[in-house]
Amino acid sequence: MTHEERLARLRLIRTPHVGPVSWHQLMQRFGSGEAALDALPGLVLRGGSRTMRVASADIAERELDRAHQLGARHVFSDEADYSPLLREVEGAPPVVVMRGDAAMLRRPCVAIVGARNASAIACRFARQLAADLAARDVTVVSGLARGVDTAAHIGALGGATVGVIASGIDIAFPPENAALQEKIANDQLLIAEQPPGSEPLARHFPSRNRIIAGIAHGTVVIEAAPRSGSLITARRAGDYGREVMAVPGSPLDPRAQGCNLLIREGATLIQTIDDVMEALGPINARMLVREPPPAPIGLPMTAAAGDGDRQAIAGLLGPTPVAVDELVRQSGRPAAAVQLVLLELELAGRLERHAGARVSST
Repeated sequence: MTHEERLARLRLIRTPHVGPVSWHQLMQRFGSGEAALDALPGLVLRGGSRTMRVASADIAERELDRAHQLGARHVFSDEADYSPLLREVEGAPPVVVMRGDAAMLRRPCVAIVGARNASAIACRFARQLAADLAARDVTVVSGLARGVDTAAHIGALGGATVGVIASGIDIAFPPENAALQEKIANDQLLIAEQPPGSEPLARHFPSRNRIIAGIAHGTVVIEAAPRSGSLITARRAGDYGREVMAVPGSPLDPRAQGCNLLIREGATLIQTIDDVMEALGPINARMLVREPPPAPIGLPMTAAAGDGDRQAIAGLLGPTPVAVDELVRQSGRPAAAVQLVLLELELAGRLERHAGARVSST
């Protein structure tokens, strides 16, 4: 990939209203970041807006330089170092920033997540489970948060562990994990979706959680409240067709309610490392080492949408998220035409995408 193409792809994802889904659609349709950037003004105009603030080449160049200064690198979704499992996820990050050894992603991966205010016994269990997984050449994935995440990373340091953070690659959160984060970046693998220098805002954590779930073949939850981020990670794992596992706890402990709920809903009950390995089953080697997809070549512009199509599809949208398939059924338009209209609306800032291939008007 040329430097110019890397720059164009990064400008594309850093442009307002271009999200992961629209980025991938633009790359499929136009074949390159440079061609997609050239096409943006026309798409935005058809989506109902006259202005678009495209990220400048200077901003993208500075971001690439900053990552290089930090010993990190940008890895795009069609490059060899990108996680082969994450690549399959709907709305996978078009690019991540990595520090460390990407070979960690070529082993079986298990995510361990749980409460930040975890009990001492939960942290001990997480640390031991992570150490046992590492001893069996399994990479332990977590989010470098307080509590269970920290314990899991520490337990796996003797083997392989991947930290996925909600900030830039150079920001440690919580601050007390700065030394642990630096050790993981130097000896293991650290991944961030946000640009260097980004603070860990609340909206970044659900995005971080989808990466944790997407990288792993299975997710183990150890203590979690019913509405915690750990449960979001577990539900994302289930949506991706990955194994969901949970450690049971006392019904008198609020921190165990989320895990017990997951087990009631069908998650595998975990008590030992053998339970985890049995739940994962034999992992096909082809799941671990997969060739990156061929470079996008651009699709013929067979999907066309007229003003009538745009009005019909926009009229079906509202503030409540609706499945794209439902829009295809109710509009009576071809799926490709519906996707094109939704892309135009999103780029114009009139559409918001949600998990499960659902959309709503803004």
